[in-house]
Amino acid sequence: MEIEKRYLEQIINVIKSARRKLEVSVNSELVVMYWNIGKIIKIQILSDTKPEYGKRVIKGLSRELVSEYGRGYGQRNLFNMVKLYEVFSDELILHTLCAKLTWSHFRKLVYIQEPVRREFYITLAQNERWSVRELEERINSQLYERTVLSQKPEQVIVDELQLLRNQKKMSTNLVLRDPYILDFLNLKDAYSEKNLESAIIKEMECFILEMGRDFTFVGRQVRLTFKDVDYYIDLLLYHRKLKCLVVVELKLGKFKPEYKGQVEFYLNYLEKYEMNEGEHQPIGIILCSSKEAEVVELMRLDAGRIHVAEVITKTLANKLPEVIDNAKALLEQRTQYLEI
Repeated sequence: MEIEKRYLEQIINVIKSARRKLEVSVNSELVVMYWNIGKIIKIQILSDTKPEYGKRVIKGLSRELVSEYGRGYGQRNLFNMVKLYEVFSDELILHTLCAKLTWSHFRKLVYIQEPVRREFYITLAQNERWSVRELEERINSQLYERTVLSQKPEQVIVDELQLLRNQKKMSTNLVLRDPYILDFLNLKDAYSEKNLESAIIKEMECFILEMGRDFTFVGRQVRLTFKDVDYYIDLLLYHRKLKCLVVVELKLGKFKPEYKGQVEFYLNYLEKYEMNEGEHQPIGIILCSSKEAEVVELMRLDAGRIHVAEVITKTLANKLPEVIDNAKALLEQRTQYLEI
């Protein structure tokens, strides 16, 4: 029976591998087919005719195609195909993307107007293997706008995305965010740092997804002993692509300058006593309910290896830009802020 089981596992692996390759092949052919349909409509119907006439022609085409091939060729989807051709006019680039992105991914991506922002979501979706639902959630939560990278010059953004895409090298600019959205914790109005920490541990999978998929959990209340005195790191994570330990310090209320010294001590201790060969210097993230940009600037934190980020627990997708621009104003309106 053991021999049969071993053979069965081998055969199952062959079947699964073949099915995965078949799915990729079918998806690629489907997307390329839609791209070619979009090309015909764009060049031959929409480019040389009045818009009203073009829409009438597409309506008639859709009616015939739906009758013959099903609902996937409705008017809306035909215009999605046109948009696919307009956004990804280079067929070679499209073929490369088809290996990891489905038609459903493309339908979300083509309506992102800014090329750099769209490239961010394409690169991260490929790198972290986002499902369509995950891609939609990250677009709605304004993930790009919340990364440190989005605040950099456009050429820096392009270069770092290319580095991740071609060499699988990720920078801290891509990893660090502000604010972090922790709606899933479902915390009540009154809670302590301990409550927050416990909620994060309970919902660790969601927390890691918000932080970034390459993070892994190392420990909670990790003890550091120095000269017979014990110190405790709230959360200790590890980032696989950055190859470094990440200290996460949870604070109730507004960021205070003295938090910097505390986290610097943790980072220096880890660097001296806990770093393994081949790893990079540890970095720190201080999560708090609010911060003053001028204080952070004076502390020179943005230029160092300690990142201060605000956290919100409840938000609506259409209100998130206000959160990013002015968290206090948002608090007065509709959204409850997480006071760490």
